[in-house]
Amino acid sequence: MTQSAAKITTRVTAHDVVATDIVRLSLEAADGKALPEFTAGAHIDVFLPGKPGEAEIIRQYSLANDPSESHRYVIGVLREPASRGGSVAVHDHLSVGAALTISAPRNAFPLNEKASHHILCAGGIGITPILAMAQRLQSIGRSFELHYCVRSADRAAFMEVLRQPGYDGKIFLHCDDGDDGQKFKAEKLLARTAPATSNHLYCCGPSGFMNFVLTTARDKKWPEERIHVEYFGAKPVEVTAAAANLGAFKVIAKKSGKEFMIKPDQSIARVLIKGGIPIPTSCENGICGTCLTKVIEGRPDHRDSFQTDKEKAANNYMTVCCSGALDPVLVLDI
Repeated sequence: MTQSAAKITTRVTAHDVVATDIVRLSLEAADGKALPEFTAGAHIDVFLPGKPGEAEIIRQYSLANDPSESHRYVIGVLREPASRGGSVAVHDHLSVGAALTISAPRNAFPLNEKASHHILCAGGIGITPILAMAQRLQSIGRSFELHYCVRSADRAAFMEVLRQPGYDGKIFLHCDDGDDGQKFKAEKLLARTAPATSNHLYCCGPSGFMNFVLTTARDKKWPEERIHVEYFGAKPVEVTAAAANLGAFKVIAKKSGKEFMIKPDQSIARVLIKGGIPIPTSCENGICGTCLTKVIEGRPDHRDSFQTDKEKAANNYMTVCCSGALDPVLVLDI
C-alpha cells in the first residue's frame, strides 16, 4: 500500500451552501483537461494554505458526485466547531475561481457492485461517499436503499440530487427532531436485510453513529465481509493488553539511523518529527493514511481505521500518528 504523490491543480468552479454548516465545492482541472477517473467511495487530499509562517493543511474529502463525470470533482465540507483550520479555510477563504491543489483520488471504501442489494447508511456529512455510491448504483441499475440520518432537515445536504424521480422509494431521510414514524430503526432494517448472503452494508458518519450501526449489524449476525465502513472522525482507540503491558518501546528509523524511545502516551509521528524525521501527517487519528509508513521489523499495535484487517495482519505498513508497538523494537523504513 502506498500513497499517491500525484498533485493536480484545480479551480473552484462552484462554492454553494447546501445545508446548515455544509458547503459544496465543485473542482475542475485548471488546464481544462479531464480529471483522473474515480470509483464510488473514493476521496482526495486537499492542500489548503496554512496561517502565515505555518505549513499547509492537508485534509481528506470524499468525492460526492457521479463517478461517470470526468470534468469535475464535488466535495462537501462541514464547518467543524473545533476546526484545526481546514473547514474554516474552505468555508471562509475559498471562493469561485480560487486555485486549489489536490491529490489524485484513491479508494479505501470501495463499492461491491456485484451484491444483489446494497444498504447505504449515512450520518451527517458521511453522506458524501454514500451519495457517490447511490449515483453509481442508480446508473448501473443495481438494487439499493439509502438511509440518511441528520439532526434536522436543514442539515441534510445534496437533497436536490436525492429527490430526483429515479430515486423514488430508495431514499429515506431520518431526522432526530422528526416524528417517531420516520426515525432510523436500524434494528428492524438490519434484521430484515441480514439473511440474504449477497446483501452488503455501507456506513459512513460520526463515530457514535457508526458504532450504533455496526453494533446493530453484528447483533443481527451480519458477517464482517459484508460490512463496509469509513469513519469521518476517529473511532475509539483500542490499545491491546500486550501493548499496554509493553510500555515504552524503541523505534529505529532505518534510513536515517536515528533511534527514539516512545512512551505509552506519545505519538510515534510527533516524536520522530521533533527528532528531525519528516513525517507527513493530516488527521492524526488513523483515518486518512497520510502517515502510512513501511515496517521492516517488529509488530505494530494497529489503532487506525484506514487499513483493512488483512493489511493490518500483514504488518507491512502502520499509521505512525496513532499506532503503537507489540514488540520492544520497531524498525521503520524512514
